[in-house]
Amino acid sequence: MPLSPGTNIQIVELNLEGHRPRNVDWKRAAALLYGDWGTSKAYVAGLAFLAAGFSSLWLILAVCALTGLVAVNYSVICRYFPDGGGVYSAARSQGRLLAVVGALLLIADLTVTAALSGWSALAYLTSGAEHIAWIGFLKEHIAFTTIGVLAFIGWLNWYGPKHSGSFAVMLSMPVIVAILALIAISAPHLTLQYVEPPHESASKVWVQFVGVILALSGVEAIANMTGVMKLDPGSTLEAPKVARESGKAIWPIAIEVVFGTALLGWAMVSLPGALESTLGLHDKPSWIAVMDKRNEDMLRFMAEQFGTLTVAPWFGTVFGWVIGILVALLLLSAANTAIVALVGLMFMMARDGEMPAEFTKLNRHGVPLAPLLIAVGLPMLVLLTATNFAALAGLYAIGVVGAITVNLGSCASNRHIGFAWYDRVLFGLTFLILFAVEFTLAKTKPDALFFVTCVLLLGLALRAFALKRAGLTSVTVTQELADIVAPESIQKLRPRLAEGQKIMVAARGLTPVLQYALDEAQLRKATLCVLYVKELAVFIPQAATSGRGRPKWQDDPQAAAIMSLVMKSAEQRCVDVMPIYAVSENPAGTILDLAATLGIDYLMLGSSHRMSLTKILKGNVIAEVAAGLPEDIQLIIHG
Repeated sequence: MPLSPGTNIQIVELNLEGHRPRNVDWKRAAALLYGDWGTSKAYVAGLAFLAAGFSSLWLILAVCALTGLVAVNYSVICRYFPDGGGVYSAARSQGRLLAVVGALLLIADLTVTAALSGWSALAYLTSGAEHIAWIGFLKEHIAFTTIGVLAFIGWLNWYGPKHSGSFAVMLSMPVIVAILALIAISAPHLTLQYVEPPHESASKVWVQFVGVILALSGVEAIANMTGVMKLDPGSTLEAPKVARESGKAIWPIAIEVVFGTALLGWAMVSLPGALESTLGLHDKPSWIAVMDKRNEDMLRFMAEQFGTLTVAPWFGTVFGWVIGILVALLLLSAANTAIVALVGLMFMMARDGEMPAEFTKLNRHGVPLAPLLIAVGLPMLVLLTATNFAALAGLYAIGVVGAITVNLGSCASNRHIGFAWYDRVLFGLTFLILFAVEFTLAKTKPDALFFVTCVLLLGLALRAFALKRAGLTSVTVTQELADIVAPESIQKLRPRLAEGQKIMVAARGLTPVLQYALDEAQLRKATLCVLYVKELAVFIPQAATSGRGRPKWQDDPQAAAIMSLVMKSAEQRCVDVMPIYAVSENPAGTILDLAATLGIDYLMLGSSHRMSLTKILKGNVIAEVAAGLPEDIQLIIHG
């Protein structure tokens, strides 16, 4: 609406995405990394045995060595990319198309991760109880059961990932303890008696090795997380450093994954000694038959057999259930993490103009609608086409290896970042190894090649559609907006803050608290700061958004309606108004930061009338603000 001359309006635009809160310490980052990276041992041992039998230990050791090498690379990447070093961010400096290709490869990986983790979780929960009718039915139709589980996870993410991410943190320590207990119980029975040398030619052993690389996905998660990690001592937001924090997050988990997977692989090929005592199996064909049958939940099978051999049959059964339940819950958490990451990645690409603008539309909880539907629908589609667990696992590595290859290749050739020469040599050597792995996968796994090709073609087609439409679309603005950007309107936009107290009101709609705030501002002759927080329940690495324009309330219909009405009313009351617009994944934290930064004297919030289920899933903003508000700021809750 037009404003009459002399209206005392102050307009402030804050780029809150420039400095996102760095509140993730190394312990939480390590737990989130373990929720993705650590779950690989749940199925890598069984798939390795399925591929190579009692010579699988050498494959597992090779996979562990490659995992350690990739961990070294990403510890360097995290040091040089304190604002996020995932494939999309790292490759963007080398070209937008390369960044999109890397992101699409990561989408393929996350899609299979969600499906594979959900399938494996149900396998761990249902194994050993097939005699119960309904459990046997779930086991027999495990693909459709997993689809139902993913649908439930998608429903939970309708409310945003605020609390679901904490699930992996709570589960990480119990799972680590359980894995260490399994290693301790199996340690007295470790033997090389049943270990066999590779039976095949070097080329076939290489193909077998490539087929069981299932332990690399989590490093992309930790690289993207550096933008929200706590800073190292002595560093600042202008010159951030997270080498210490990221290193403390990566190395304990890398050591546990590498050595834990190796020891569990050794314990697996030592199982015949336990099978002779517990099941009375004395020949190699019978050992292979029973172990092949339990390849999907090998850790649970090992817990049952070594627990029975060490203590008693009842202990083996109980210990097997404990391992099965804990690992299954962590796998479900990994599936949820993959879906959350898919939503964030697609939304980030849409915000950069690489995907259709419809991907940025949010529900009332701040969750992107189209990315959420795609993030849940793609794993479901993969599950409908998968015939068994091995076939599903065959789709996995080509996406994650491709994404990591693009990332390392981009870093090795990046001349804008001061990598040391030995860092570039490290990146280059690892790049060559993974490049060979990727081509081997493309040649030997046609289903995986077809899958990733479909993802790339569909993604690039959507990108082409988005770019074409962005280039042909004319933007029509209202006369009021045209007046704002006109040169003669600059004087109207200059801040003219009045001396005195400041009142901030957080607005989510045309609620009575706005009227109350105007009355108080008029009575106290105070400046009224009207804050509108657009909730964005999705993780976006800072580095990937640094080149985008600042968000404006004029572009948000709901915010524009509120601000226009408040400014019109403030004009009639001669009240100084400061409209503030912010986009944030943490509304309570944003309110607290702005209240402290702007020197607010009174903070006014409207009482919440949300349903109890929504409060449980999303939290209570008023309670969080009240708990963290400085003592010199008065909080007024209007109901």
